[in-house]
Amino acid sequence: MALAADNAADRVEQLIILTERLTELIAVECQAFEGRRPQDAAANIEETGRLANLYRHESTRVRADPRLVQGAPPAQRQRLIQATKAFDAVLARHGRAIEAAKTVTEGLVRAIAEEVAGQRQQVSGYGPGATLSGQPASTATAITLNRRA
Repeated sequence: MALAADNAADRVEQLIILTERLTELIAVECQAFEGRRPQDAAANIEETGRLANLYRHESTRVRADPRLVQGAPPAQRQRLIQATKAFDAVLARHGRAIEAAKTVTEGLVRAIAEEVAGQRQQVSGYGPGATLSGQPASTATAITLNRRA
């Protein structure tokens, strides 16, 4: 998918709109993570993904051929630069929010695993006849982690 621009000014205007909308969506995600409500971040995930892909595609095109935007008025190009700076700032904030959520999640998983391990019965006695509190030994307990989360 690509922008359908008639000229450089039209392309720059569309890039500004795209960048501002993407900045808005990512800021909402940041608020969800910072508010400890990551489930709320999923509300716009489809649109964010689609716009992020379009942004990546268009920024690659402009980087490869700067003439696509050179004909736009300087004031309009300056607005695009400002929108891009705001986008970069919200991306940095998003990265920090994601890292914090990841750290909290890993800590919870670790705490749960330690609690499960602490709840296991201890061996009574020593030697071939040792048992687990009078019950037969149980099998190991597995914890599954989703690395994509």
